[in-house]
Amino acid sequence: MTTGPALGRIEIVPPRQVWPHEALDFTPWLLANVDVLSDLLGMGHLVLEGAEHAVGNFSLDLIGKDESTGEVVIVENQLEVSDHLHLGQILTYAAGTDPTTIVWVATGFRPEHREAIAWLNDRTDERTRFFAVQIEVIRIGSSQAAPAFKLVAQPNDWAKQVKAAAAHASGEVTEREHLYLEFWEKYRLRVLAEHPTWTRASMSSKSSWFGMSAGVSGVNWISTFSQSGLGLQLVFEHADRDLNVARFDALAAQHTTVEAAFGGPLSWEPREGLKSSRIATYTDVADVALVDQWDSWVDWLIEAGVAMRHALTAAGGVPLPAGLPDTSGDVS
Repeated sequence: MTTGPALGRIEIVPPRQVWPHEALDFTPWLLANVDVLSDLLGMGHLVLEGAEHAVGNFSLDLIGKDESTGEVVIVENQLEVSDHLHLGQILTYAAGTDPTTIVWVATGFRPEHREAIAWLNDRTDERTRFFAVQIEVIRIGSSQAAPAFKLVAQPNDWAKQVKAAAAHASGEVTEREHLYLEFWEKYRLRVLAEHPTWTRASMSSKSSWFGMSAGVSGVNWISTFSQSGLGLQLVFEHADRDLNVARFDALAAQHTTVEAAFGGPLSWEPREGLKSSRIATYTDVADVALVDQWDSWVDWLIEAGVAMRHALTAAGGVPLPAGLPDTSGDVS
């Protein structure tokens, strides 16, 4: 009898085995590993800037922003099942910080709290978004524990943004932004169907770019319409510019290996004087208004994504230069 390949079994790890204390363990970890959250929320340029942010006489767990828009993001953590106290705190913190994105993170959510988040998303405007994120940690066999967070309540952003586009005379969404939104949705759905490990993004973008985490804090894959053409970029954009430079230089030193694995030349962009550096490949100049080209452009982005990831793997992955902090985001 054929038994097939031996497969491991997923084991659910209690979050408090990994993070015994919310404020001392979990919140600092999330601050240092924001890519776990940004990937889940589909916000490739999410930056968390502060922990225990004062709001009146209270302290918000985390505050930051979406660097692509400058909009405020707040995060409230709870290493327990959701309760009324934290729901009230979230609303208090939102009133005191005027955020666009409000994220409640807990080990589980009671049905009435999921309904409360859904009600808030239905009743607020197109620029206000509430998320409920459930903390899960998994292990396969004797492997290292790994975060496997999931969205249990979220805004219907696609419907919200399309509704806003229909009323673009207000200036919130232009015709071009609507085209970007439709193109990136087409791309996002193809990626989820063919390469689900690349992203868990639950929404598209009305900007000229679409981001995915590279699995390391401060390193992202950016697909973009730019002056150089439609492009795919590996962007080093950690808050520590020295780390970005060191990572770029380490890969540039292996440019022969990288380009051989990629199958052709790449654009090496140190971007002197700027915080970020990047490695990229581009097509000819592309205009999102050329709708009949969308299918071929999505094909190109996916093929380029496969080739660039192969090239990065051939070079040993994202470099961790000696003497600089490990931001790989692994859970120990």
